[in-house]
Amino acid sequence: MNQVLSLFKSAGPEAFSKMTCQMAPYFSTINPLISELSPNSATVQLPFAKEVTNHLGTVHAIAMCNAAELAAGLMTDVTIPAGARWIPKGMTVEYLLKAKTDLTAVACGEGIDWSSAGDKVVPVTVTDTEGKTVFTAHITMNVKLA
Repeated sequence: MNQVLSLFKSAGPEAFSKMTCQMAPYFSTINPLISELSPNSATVQLPFAKEVTNHLGTVHAIAMCNAAELAAGLMTDVTIPAGARWIPKGMTVEYLLKAKTDLTAVACGEGIDWSSAGDKVVPVTVTDTEGKTVFTAHITMNVKLA
C-alpha cells in the first residue's frame, strides 16, 4: 500500500490533515479536512471562515484553487504506480457560483491512464452544502515513472 494512503488510514482524517499542512504549510491557510482518500479519489473539506473570504464575503477564488490542488495532489500520490513521481504543471478553473458555505472538493482519477508517464488531467469539482457545483478545476499533473 502507498505510504501516504497507509498514513491516512492509520492516523485518521483529522490527524492526517494536520500532518499534511505541516509538510506543505501553504495548505494550512484554508484549514482543510482531508475526509476521504483512496486510489482515484480524494475529498477535501474547506470550512467557510472569514480568513478565506473575499471583499464580497464569499470564499476567495484562490482558496478554492488551494483545496482543488490539495485534493488532486493527494489523489494522484496514492494512485500512481509505486516509485513514480508527480508535480502539478497547470490548472484551468471555472468559477460557477458564489461560494457562501463550507465547501467540498472532490478529485476523481477514474478513467485516467496512470500506468504511463506524461501529463494527466485531473478533474476536481467543488460543491457547497446544498450540493451545488460552485467551482471546477482541471489540474495537469506531470507523472514520471520510476
